Amino acid sequence: MTQTTAPVGRRLRAQGTVRQEDARRHHRTVLLQHLFRSGAASRADLARTTGLTRVTVSDLVAEMLGDGLVEELGAPVGSRVGKPPTMVGMAVDSSHIVAIDLSADDRMAGAVMNLAGTVVHRAEVSSVGARGAAAVELTVELARTLVARADKPVLGIGVGSPGVVDDSGVVLDAPNLGWHGTDLGGAVARATGVPVHVANDANVAALAEHTYGGAADGGLMVLRIGFGVGSGMILEGMLLHGYRAAAGEIGHVTVDDDGEPCACGRVGCLETLLAVPRLRARLAASGDRAALLAATGARLGEVLAPVIGALNVHELVLTGPLDLLDGPLRDAVTETLQRRVMAVTADGLTVRTSNLGDDVVLVGAAGLVLAGELGVS
Repeated sequence: MTQTTAPVGRRLRAQGTVRQEDARRHHRTVLLQHLFRSGAASRADLARTTGLTRVTVSDLVAEMLGDGLVEELGAPVGSRVGKPPTMVGMAVDSSHIVAIDLSADDRMAGAVMNLAGTVVHRAEVSSVGARGAAAVELTVELARTLVARADKPVLGIGVGSPGVVDDSGVVLDAPNLGWHGTDLGGAVARATGVPVHVANDANVAALAEHTYGGAADGGLMVLRIGFGVGSGMILEGMLLHGYRAAAGEIGHVTVDDDGEPCACGRVGCLETLLAVPRLRARLAASGDRAALLAATGARLGEVLAPVIGALNVHELVLTGPLDLLDGPLRDAVTETLQRRVMAVTADGLTVRTSNLGDDVVLVGAAGLVLAGELGVS
């Protein structure tokens, strides 16, 4: 089974009414979502909070206890006189998730995580020079290694990949890896026998900020700067996919008609200025690191301003190497956006680097599995 998280038009977090035949699954997801976001609760508290009947809550909690998704935690501290309620919480260590990050230019990173996004094991392989079928095989072998290291049932495998990825796990176009119509999800699923969820690495990073990173409830744009450059956007609770799953491919917007050749076949794409290998090479040849980073940030702000203004994004998160992004580059992005968008947009806009550091794609890949398998985010 292969898929990405949250198709177009479906909210990441369960809410609202559904058809009768889907009600049980929906109610189960609502309970898991509450326990995931708010922590342990009694059955009575769950009924009051979700609006479900106590009978329905008790029935579903019993089912989830049997499945190992939740666990009983005993009475709350400081219980009053009388029979105390029994608290239940998500059994975050009952299952493992395998997460894989393909966004770096020189390696593929992976981790075994619990349901709370805590790393249990890590592994990585060098990917220097790997393209096409060789890059697929490296990904498959990394997935096999991580599945073998998991000492709990594996809920699923999440993969954050550069490029355009459709909702069946096929990488439609990833020029830097030489993938065009490559069924990455299918290859990993066949090799491991585990459900696989593949998405664009920037979308995965956006999901990480949404699920684990403390992102606010307003519009969120996450810019992923690594081997390539892409963005993921969550607006009004929905992860945007766009026509042919290409929403957020801002790295291949032309910013310099006389610029350097890009892996996509054109010249002067934003990626030729901002992708990590390109930016580091320019810095190595520059006599003024701070000035070059500031100039790059200003150009990035110019490119992003129409997007931020049109979508009224509340939070812009830069993810990638902090030595490149946090400082003159981020400051220049902020200053440029403040000048170029309406005051009503600029006043509420936050530009920051990710709280999740280098693990943002790995953590998001875990979130991809949670959303795909349990409906939790």
